[in-house]
Amino acid sequence: MASTLNLVGDPDADALLAADPLALLIGMLLDQQVPMETAFAGPKKLADRLGGLDVQAIAEADLDDFIAVCAQPPAVHRFPKSMAQRIQALCAAIVDDYDGDAAAIWTSGEPDGKQVLGRLKALPGYGDQKARIFLALLGKQMGVQPAGWREAAGDYGQEDSRRSIADVVDEKSLHEVREFKKSMKAAAKNR
Repeated sequence: MASTLNLVGDPDADALLAADPLALLIGMLLDQQVPMETAFAGPKKLADRLGGLDVQAIAEADLDDFIAVCAQPPAVHRFPKSMAQRIQALCAAIVDDYDGDAAAIWTSGEPDGKQVLGRLKALPGYGDQKARIFLALLGKQMGVQPAGWREAAGDYGQEDSRRSIADVVDEKSLHEVREFKKSMKAAAKNR
């Protein structure tokens, strides 16, 4: 993966996300109930503490030891135990289903957008919405654009939208995404 990202606002954390498909998948996994930048900073915290992100090592780590790594201040997520379990399950699935190659989720067999979406949705911790956002992130910012990716990503694939982390490229777009999310929450409350 060769792109520049600005999801965290920290050059080292963003460089890791741009260079390592596993880091990007873990960041997306962590993107719930915390600010987006906090979620996507998580992989760098893990890499620093573990001496890198080794999918096999994480998958096979003693769960209690891995939870302790995730909980070490500053914690990788506000719910370090449950997120440690999810990260480990994600890594185990990548080892089992893709021979430890995270990028194979979107490269193996030259899948189209619908197939990539299905593979993402099959990952532990990835539901429909998270999978669509991640597919949009791949297409909009990582240059991974299998046939039909925009359609498979749904509204998140729309060009020039400001719906999700897939649309964050700088401070201004981060603010626009936050405003969109705030308006969606307000609309949901008024229903």
